[in-house]
Amino acid sequence: MTDVVVVGAGPAGLAAAEMLAEGGCAVTVLERMPSAARKLLMAGRGGLNITHSEPMEGFLARYGAARPWLEPAIAAFPPEALRAWCAGLGIETFVGSSGRVFPRAMKASPLLRAWLARLSGMGVKLLTRHEFIGWDGAGYVRAATPSGEVSFAPGATVLAMGGASWPRLGADGGWVRLLDGVPIAPLAPANCGFLADWSDVFRTRFAGQPLKRIALSFAGQTRRGEAVITASGIEGGAVYALSAPLRDAIAADGPVTLHIDLRPDLTRAALAARIGMRGAQSIGNVLRKSAGLDAVQAGLVQEALHGGASGDDLAGLIKAIPIRLTAPQGVERAISSAGGVMRAAVDADFMLAARPGVFVAGEMLDWEAPTGGYLLQACLATGRQAGQAALEYVRRLPPGA
Repeated sequence: MTDVVVVGAGPAGLAAAEMLAEGGCAVTVLERMPSAARKLLMAGRGGLNITHSEPMEGFLARYGAARPWLEPAIAAFPPEALRAWCAGLGIETFVGSSGRVFPRAMKASPLLRAWLARLSGMGVKLLTRHEFIGWDGAGYVRAATPSGEVSFAPGATVLAMGGASWPRLGADGGWVRLLDGVPIAPLAPANCGFLADWSDVFRTRFAGQPLKRIALSFAGQTRRGEAVITASGIEGGAVYALSAPLRDAIAADGPVTLHIDLRPDLTRAALAARIGMRGAQSIGNVLRKSAGLDAVQAGLVQEALHGGASGDDLAGLIKAIPIRLTAPQGVERAISSAGGVMRAAVDADFMLAARPGVFVAGEMLDWEAPTGGYLLQACLATGRQAGQAALEYVRRLPPGA
């Protein structure tokens, strides 16, 4: 049995460990936090969206420019295989009305407990409070622990230390400084909210309020869904779906304008007919009674009018409220992160060109995807592929190496 070290006990790292242990390796997983998969458990508070049931062509398109890179791994472990894997752990899954796949229990903890028990039964050793700090001159893996530094001499290493979102859960992007000479795209927020310059009145009254059944548009793309007004801007599912083009446009040219359709179920002409002649009615009554807007939606219209938008075409304004976004929220508040180890830095099996025998998986790699199950699917798939490739690598090592 060849020793292999996996760095990171999140989904990608545990997936790699499972593949290696199945192949007969002696696997040690190093985790800097006191327990495994903290971000997975956090995601499980919202129901744990495991994957998505849409047809594979549409599914793969969600990975954008990274699709050619990720497709082999996902094709080898597609959504159906992920659901079967869950079933093997005793976790029943179901497809929700949106096409998203969830565990029947709507929690992450039962799945994680079953998975860790399986890995333990396979001989996988999990060492918590072991922080990877690089390699020594002999190529040994170094880790800092509360009682001092320890080192390992594995036949192969899988790095799965995550991105940089929600650093309090373990992944803080600190690994970037440890990979000298490896091309790394800067870590940036993905599936994130954005900052907007609300008036004090609007911020005080509506921070924390949801915007339901809306459509957001930017740069020719439109996404329906929901959002939430925050004290500093706007976030939520519909915003996350457009976060990549919004983030990149702000980085390139500065503040951008996002348009919100408050009544996507009505055409502009139909809405104008409902509003009709305003007469002596106050703008608030028109927005509430004729346009059918709730308080926060009406507040957005008022905010736009106070900001200089014209009220001559009220229906047109309701169908395209302009929101000036000045910056994305920090990566520490993002659901996931973009950037990471670039495609040019690894081979088809995610092995670093600069360090043979060292493989990379999960959010450490330079890709992003929307919420909806695509993130976890790719983390598990790349983890499994990196683990399988590491297994094949150690099998080729000469005896005693």
